[in-house]
Amino acid sequence: MPVVGAKVSTIWYVDAPDPISVLREARSSDWNAATALVGRLYPQMTAVPLGQGPISTSAGVDDDHVFIGCYPGVTVVCGSNLSMPTPSTLSESFTRPLASEHTYLVASDPEHAWGAFAYWERGEFRRSFSATPVYIYEDAGLPLVWERSFWAGDHPLIYPPGVMPDPQSLPFHPQEFAEAANAEWLGFRYTGAPHADEFDPSTLPVCGFTMYVPGQEPAPESQQSSNGHDSQQLVPAAAESAPRPKKRWFSRK
Repeated sequence: MPVVGAKVSTIWYVDAPDPISVLREARSSDWNAATALVGRLYPQMTAVPLGQGPISTSAGVDDDHVFIGCYPGVTVVCGSNLSMPTPSTLSESFTRPLASEHTYLVASDPEHAWGAFAYWERGEFRRSFSATPVYIYEDAGLPLVWERSFWAGDHPLIYPPGVMPDPQSLPFHPQEFAEAANAEWLGFRYTGAPHADEFDPSTLPVCGFTMYVPGQEPAPESQQSSNGHDSQQLVPAAAESAPRPKKRWFSRK
């Protein structure tokens, strides 16, 4: 069965009263703030700057990279360590490094049909959910208002012809659930066409860093540029222009 959906591993720190407007209008990320934050969050590693690229192709980050976007009142970190089955156990060093008003975690992995989200308010844990279509890893805190339609069965799993639903299946796909959290809090989705009031994540830039064990980073002259702040894209142009992942949800068999 083909894998459908977007791989995402992000955490957001929000102080802006209207973060969606901030993100919709952002056309660059603050390199100085991003560099300071990557050093604070990953002190055991050496971060070598790359360039800026869109979050649409950076959110599903691998172990060797970290992507950070810093905008007025909103910051995002894309790191593979954020994809954990129990989001509520994430270290405080990641849940509130900037003393932010709101912290949102959104993660998904289409290869395992897994999706998760979590929410902290002023550093206090409020809500988390993490599951595959047939197994819940974590469901903690009070459900949020926007979740109601999912639990009511308004977003059912879609199965291929001839595939019988698992009797333990959730009434929705966890990846779609995580996408809805992202849209509710941040105003965009990684899959499908943007809804009328959403923006395209390919317009939102993030700063990229390659992470090295100290002492193993390349010599300065072999790095991308003297300051690492050029506008070179982090992914090939073909990847940037590739169609966004399809929005079709099913359980993995």
